[in-house]
Amino acid sequence: MAESDVKVKVLGSWSSPFVMRAMIALNIKSVNYEYLEERLWVGKSELLLKSNPVHKKIPVLFHGDKPICESLIIVQYIDEVWSSTPSILPSDPHERATARFWAAYLDEKWFPSMRTIAIAQGEDARKAAIAQLEEGLVLLEEAFGKCSKGKPFFGGDQIGYLDIAFGCFLGWLRVTEKMSGINLLGEAKTPALFKWAHRFCSDAYVKDVMPETEKLAEFGKMIMAKMRGVAPPKS
Repeated sequence: MAESDVKVKVLGSWSSPFVMRAMIALNIKSVNYEYLEERLWVGKSELLLKSNPVHKKIPVLFHGDKPICESLIIVQYIDEVWSSTPSILPSDPHERATARFWAAYLDEKWFPSMRTIAIAQGEDARKAAIAQLEEGLVLLEEAFGKCSKGKPFFGGDQIGYLDIAFGCFLGWLRVTEKMSGINLLGEAKTPALFKWAHRFCSDAYVKDVMPETEKLAEFGKMIMAKMRGVAPPKS
């Protein structure tokens, strides 16, 4: 049996932007897969601990009996195994390296700053986190211009690696805007990203796996309440 014909499963949580990366990549490749919900707020399952014993995190892609961990590695794996078009990673080595650079920036710098807004202690810390996030959006606006070369997506005419890496965070960015009362991704400061975000969320590969903002916001309130050891607020 060919590698591309082996049964595929995704272990994840509906609210995780990292799990969404795997699902979008599989959608792009038209790969049928079984989704397994991991209820992390209840506890980590034996399947998760066995399949990802190092990081103990979702997502985990199961390709037959082989687990693959870490969301960006999973996206690259999917692109390599199901190598028929459309390709997710750029074919040009420099463009591929650039996409990986910005994906790493998103995970290591930008997304942590967005999370900091919700947990910041004091107004000064909150303002500093917002400023860092906005600074990152300006950098990403510039990167979009260079990577897209005037086309609709970072990947060109269609969703690519960097689109997936960044776009998966848009649901939580909307939640952050809603809960903080601040417009972070706006047409005034980042017009290209503003339009890109709408195109990304409306794309056929994405729209069915992008969680609703209200549902994410309620989940976010529950998680924050759990972290603080208090009952979640009633909506």
